[in-house]
Amino acid sequence: MEVRGTEARGTEPDVPEASGTATTADAGQERLRRWRLVLGGGAADGTGHGLSGRDAAMDGALAALYGAPEAPRAGRERSGGLGASAPSVARWLGDIRTYFPSSVVQVMQRDAIDRLGLSTLLLEPEMLEAVEADVHLVGTLLSLHRAMPETTKETARAVVRKVVEDLEKRFAGRTRAALTGALDRGARLNRPRHRDIDWNRTIAANLKHYQPEYGTVVPERLVGYGRASQSLRKEVILCIDQSGSMASSVVYASVFGAVLASMRSIDTRLVVFDTAVADLTDRLDDPVDVLFGTRLGGGTDINRALAYCQSQITRPTETVVVLISDLYEGGIRHEMLKRVAAMKASGVRFVALLALSDEGTPAYDREHAAALAALGAPAFACTPDLFPEVMAAALEKRALPAPDVG
Repeated sequence: MEVRGTEARGTEPDVPEASGTATTADAGQERLRRWRLVLGGGAADGTGHGLSGRDAAMDGALAALYGAPEAPRAGRERSGGLGASAPSVARWLGDIRTYFPSSVVQVMQRDAIDRLGLSTLLLEPEMLEAVEADVHLVGTLLSLHRAMPETTKETARAVVRKVVEDLEKRFAGRTRAALTGALDRGARLNRPRHRDIDWNRTIAANLKHYQPEYGTVVPERLVGYGRASQSLRKEVILCIDQSGSMASSVVYASVFGAVLASMRSIDTRLVVFDTAVADLTDRLDDPVDVLFGTRLGGGTDINRALAYCQSQITRPTETVVVLISDLYEGGIRHEMLKRVAAMKASGVRFVALLALSDEGTPAYDREHAAALAALGAPAFACTPDLFPEVMAAALEKRALPAPDVG
């Protein structure tokens, strides 16, 4: 029995409600309707429920993507398959945007690209104007952009810019707040004003002055927050694997790189690599330029990328290197590990992220991850929402906010 797509979860499918208010007597029919839309019809679905009107049209949109392409199944109102023509795909894109919420549309578009091989249709401007833009679509466009005709490139940039601007609105404020706090805490004052007192560290510094008869600590030495000076500027190097499996991570890392670069107290460098290394730091004022400067796909030489990053470090104890990679190394493994060990020994804070995306932990090289952990640089997957906290902890040289990571 086939269950359509990835949106059917739990004991009851999450399918849009029918118009009107269902009565208690209709509850059973409503449940049958939902299961019918998920299972796709035919004798195997076991519901015996017929569809009409909007439900039939919704079922047709689902069948076009998730139905068997060689022939329609018995009892299905519409046959499966989108065909190979741009007009039929354009109509289908319009249909799913009519019947489903944006989050579901994005999943269906992704499934259409993966299941039906529609990537090449994204080379046509009218297709790009019809799709619902998201991070995954941007990754697909980046993998195709070198093959795009000139008539499509401007449309593609507009689609990518919309997604980038949405991500910046989502993450920029919180990232700047988290990192500014971390940097301010790095500049301590020994004679702070009352509003600048760091009470947690003040109490910790004065525990020896605890007065049991009064149940209090006498703060003989105050510890306060200060403003990070030029001498306390931090350096951050984002080293990003641009192999095809890392597409979403490249998108998010480019956005965060632009945010970091906008902060005066952080010198940010962004490096992407496959078997070659490209320094895109000079494009950080526009993350769209960064993204179109990448080249998704190809091999992986982490050692070469880390060698370049190591050559750019001028103040090791004030530097954080963030490697974003699934760790499938095509270069010299032992040299890669020696470089990480050397950077850590010099005072660099080294952070290894298996992914920077919403998808969770990807497939990765477990042997290399274990080797990094043995060096005191454990590798873990990071969501975009967690990334500001990870960077704040790295800048302050405290434990990273991830399970079992120190």
